[in-house]
Amino acid sequence: MCTSIAFFDQNLFGRNLDLEVSFGQRVVIAPRRLAFPFAHRPALADHYAVVGMASVAGGLPLFAEGLNEKGLYMAGLNFPGNAHYFADQGADPAHLGPHELLWLVLGSCATLAQARALLETVRVTAIPFSPGLPLAPLHWHIADGTGALVAEPTAGGLRLYEDEAGVLTNNPPFPFHRANLANYMGLSPRQPENRMAPGLPLSCYGQGMGAIGLPGDASPASRYVRAVFLKENAAFPAARPGQVMEFFHVLEGVAMVRGSVVTPEGKLDETLYSSCADGEALTYYWRTAAASRVSAVKLTEEACAGDRLLALAPEEEPAFAFARPAPLA
Repeated sequence: MCTSIAFFDQNLFGRNLDLEVSFGQRVVIAPRRLAFPFAHRPALADHYAVVGMASVAGGLPLFAEGLNEKGLYMAGLNFPGNAHYFADQGADPAHLGPHELLWLVLGSCATLAQARALLETVRVTAIPFSPGLPLAPLHWHIADGTGALVAEPTAGGLRLYEDEAGVLTNNPPFPFHRANLANYMGLSPRQPENRMAPGLPLSCYGQGMGAIGLPGDASPASRYVRAVFLKENAAFPAARPGQVMEFFHVLEGVAMVRGSVVTPEGKLDETLYSSCADGEALTYYWRTAAASRVSAVKLTEEACAGDRLLALAPEEEPAFAFARPAPLA
């Protein structure tokens, strides 16, 4: 389970990745001349550079999410039981495996409009990265400073939805989440008025009572509503560093605390990491559940220009900064 959020005005995008096991994730930069291979179309030998979190196999990045050098963001989120991949029946360049979709979109599209036009031509097909590797059931969140798009592979083809709220979680399919928001129109960050019984002397006994009814559980439907509420009411400071931290605070509001969600197999689902991609500064920020400290890497021209994957392991051990108090003057 995961939550992806796009702040269009701030040009900030990112996600929580919630999983019960590590997938060998690395922060990677795929430079322009690292060829992206495809089963049924020529390799992208020269493409936009991409930075993000990925597992690495055969020297290639299998991205969970990424930001390209033009400021376009794309993330894959778990969509079990609903993701439909067509059988691979031949050498059709429109047929793409799930892992190929992000390579093609971020490698060749500079804008959300270009991504939409490309996605209207493709068919998501059951093409694994390598024989025997299971196919992850996914749907995708695509965004830039102009808006966001949700792409869901169904038996009727790849469905594309405008995402005005800028939020995606998991099941059910996206139209449910959008319709379900209407159940929470009365929520507010401000204190409520006594509309139930104006003749009674009712008063608020604490702050935050305007949002009574905001769901607090970790289900995809509840995380979606909570993420939209927090996103719509987030107060961003003027300085960019503060905006990045505010983005992480929003993600905190929909994060899974280890031990609060137990899978049917008895494993602990948790937010392994949170990320924030800056579409203006072309900087990728992340922090892990284990380390918590925010780290960053930038898509510099030097990093973009190569032909070999650049990678580093995210921090997985706490590092405390001990301070020494001084006598008051």
